[in-house]
Amino acid sequence: MKLAIVGVTGMVGQEMLEVLSERDFSISELIPVASEKSCGRKVSFKGQMYPIISLTELLKRKADLAFFSAGGEIAKIWAPKLAEIGCKVIDNSSYWRMHKNHKLIVPEINGNALSDEDMIIANPNCSTIQLVMALAPLHKKYIIKRVVVSTYQSVTGTGRKAVEQLKNEEKGIDSERAYPYQIYQNALPHCDEFTENGYTKEEMKLTNETKKILDKNIEVTATAVRVPVIGGHSESVNITFENNFDLDEVRETLNNMSGVKVVDNISKNEYPMPITSHKKDIVFVGRIRRDFSQEKTLNMWVVADNLRKGAATNTVQIAEYLVNNNLL
Repeated sequence: MKLAIVGVTGMVGQEMLEVLSERDFSISELIPVASEKSCGRKVSFKGQMYPIISLTELLKRKADLAFFSAGGEIAKIWAPKLAEIGCKVIDNSSYWRMHKNHKLIVPEINGNALSDEDMIIANPNCSTIQLVMALAPLHKKYIIKRVVVSTYQSVTGTGRKAVEQLKNEEKGIDSERAYPYQIYQNALPHCDEFTENGYTKEEMKLTNETKKILDKNIEVTATAVRVPVIGGHSESVNITFENNFDLDEVRETLNNMSGVKVVDNISKNEYPMPITSHKKDIVFVGRIRRDFSQEKTLNMWVVADNLRKGAATNTVQIAEYLVNNNLL
């Protein structure tokens, strides 16, 4: 197994290396790939140093599998080139997610949709992954009609520049901004670019990707907010079902979902927080309660590490599924 990581120097790329090591994913050769300015530098993996190469050089290396975390434009141009020469691609950008001929995969939910013919596989948006992980078992049991979600998203979702902005502002240092406003001691109701309908791209990803992964009939409306947190996205989720539900049964159903853990004991102030999820691969759910203002409606709070299950871990899990089912 020759595995390439495109965008290896980025936050998600670095997390991919960590997750691969932790999960002991079996590879014969690691091929780190980044921009021309990073070529020649080396990355460490399992005690060995590997030189970073360019995308052009990667085409000559006959990789079996490539993880992409280098943005939509890179994925648009280079994923098909690799697919043409027999290298499967798992892409973490938004470019391939809504293409009708490419599958959008969360292994615990729809991994069984994959076949050996899938050469470019899309990894969902970080905020979508944790949302659908919590929604999927509930939809199966009660049938979801509508979801209203408000997100509280870490600066790590924007990248290193945003993390530096937060750290510098906390120290009172003027520096280049990733956001149009200060993020320290602030909350920005502005994740990604605004679209013509007044929603941001991030908000529309939550709508469109949830429909593609779970059910086109689920109505989803979202407000995405960036908060001064390093690591971990949180979501307030309001769900209206077609069928009624029992709260204890809801907790049991969520706990029985692989990759989900319920932390919900308000008598002991136990509920998920971003700090709870840091460096963990689990999606945490708490504050589970009935919405008294609307029939057959539930409120809950969903938290996950956006760099792990929201990106790197989900990518590795897709690769594991391909290997375990002889699809590589």
